[in-house]
Amino acid sequence: MRHRIALPAQLGSSFAVSDARKAGVDRWRASTPDLTRPFRGIRATSPPDSFGELIRCYLPKMKDHQRFVGRTAMRLWGLPVPVVWHPGEPLEVAVPRESTPPKGTGVRGRRLNAERARTWTMGPARVVDPIAAVFSAAASLSVAQVVCALDAIVTDASNYRGLLPGRPRLSVDDITTRLEQWGRFTGCGTVRAAIELVRTGVESPKETETRLLMLEHGLPEPVVQHEVHCGTRFIARVDLAYVALKIAIEYEGDGHRTDRNQWRRDIQRERELVANGWIVIRLTQEDLRRGAPAFIAHVRRAMASRA
Repeated sequence: MRHRIALPAQLGSSFAVSDARKAGVDRWRASTPDLTRPFRGIRATSPPDSFGELIRCYLPKMKDHQRFVGRTAMRLWGLPVPVVWHPGEPLEVAVPRESTPPKGTGVRGRRLNAERARTWTMGPARVVDPIAAVFSAAASLSVAQVVCALDAIVTDASNYRGLLPGRPRLSVDDITTRLEQWGRFTGCGTVRAAIELVRTGVESPKETETRLLMLEHGLPEPVVQHEVHCGTRFIARVDLAYVALKIAIEYEGDGHRTDRNQWRRDIQRERELVANGWIVIRLTQEDLRRGAPAFIAHVRRAMASRA
């Protein structure tokens, strides 16, 4: 059958129809049912089943004046996004104010003044800088979700999972300055409220969520990533701490459960903290959802015991 004719190797797993014609592929072959159509004018040998594959599919369509923005840009930078990616999530692509945004299935076209964002390249992909990524997504985010993203932008931690290596190092002052430069935009009030809650040194979005949950329930703000020493000997760096009360709050992700060495280290460090007079309160994702009241009550009891 004609639809089983091999495609030129240089086209790869996804390609523009125009590039296929230049490579000698006729119109009929580019329209056969063994090829999917993730975007208008694009063909792929199989449906893109990951965010990275969807980006690669779109790149042959991307014009020089287009940039990824919003949630798409946040995902490219590895910033925390509140929902898990799914194939139906459109790519957000912005053009300068005077240009026409792209249209079609799988794409959300937008306009963004050129001077509002710096352009970074990730291979052939052009994306706005991390601050502009969050600002352009802020209309669909809550204050807590923006805080999580901004905490990730300003962190100096080397073990914050998922963040793109080589990302620009930015500060809270950088974010504040850019907010003043942007002026009014949809979501600016959310960003303005979030900036007040941003802290440096955070090592995970769950750590941010835990801190915000505690503040929401009227608890004093804990110290982020406090280092515990016994004399000159380093014992541990705890996620959140009430230093004067010697109470440590530690978020336990699945990695702490499935990594044997991590699990053993966790037990040892907790033993040392307790031996040095600390109360250690551990929590999981369940505590950030339905178990929040019990977690908050546990913290209050620990604080009362130190009164």
